Amino acid sequence: MSDVINICFHGIGTPQRDLELGEDRYWISVELFHAVLDEIRTWPSVRISFDDGNASDLEIGLPALLERGLTAEFYVLSSRFGKGGSLSEEDVRKLHGAGMTIGTHGMRHRPWRGMDAETSRDELETARRQIEEVVGVPVDQAACPLGRYDRRLLSRMRKLGYRRVFTSDRRRARSEDWLQPRYSLRREDTVDGLRAEALVGPGALTRLKLEAVGVVKRIR
Repeated sequence: MSDVINICFHGIGTPQRDLELGEDRYWISVELFHAVLDEIRTWPSVRISFDDGNASDLEIGLPALLERGLTAEFYVLSSRFGKGGSLSEEDVRKLHGAGMTIGTHGMRHRPWRGMDAETSRDELETARRQIEEVVGVPVDQAACPLGRYDRRLLSRMRKLGYRRVFTSDRRRARSEDWLQPRYSLRREDTVDGLRAEALVGPGALTRLKLEAVGVVKRIR
């Protein structure tokens, strides 16, 4: 089983909606986005994803991917369909029609750790079903909002048949693992810094610390 580097984008360019607290850190410039795509297309094993269903996914992300012959996975929020600054249902169908994978990011961009039964149904089942109705195919991949998860959540997602679940833990993944950590791009990131962190990788001690954090999240 080989390593894979998961790179995640959120917003690109100028936001077209009001941002949540702390969300602006994950909006990057168009220039950085293009530079990162040009960098990672040369890497031996990389997977690209987009979270939150922002309008920039279609307006900026898709053309740049197609120009470079790349594909990506888009994790969308069903409650945002058609709202200002977010993807519409037709936009999501365009992404899918262009060969992109559509996954679920839930209903309302709230943490999935510690959900009550009703919220869990909304986020893990209802949102998924709504997205499936838009694209017309099963949705079996998910990305945890805000990167938060625990053992109870992961157990429920396995029972619901999710094939792969993505987090925001900044470390490499094993290509066939069910739980997949990702590197989310931040506005202060640089191409050189991303290359050093993700491609070259941290030292042995830092790597062990990162893996330990993931273990704690999975067992708590």
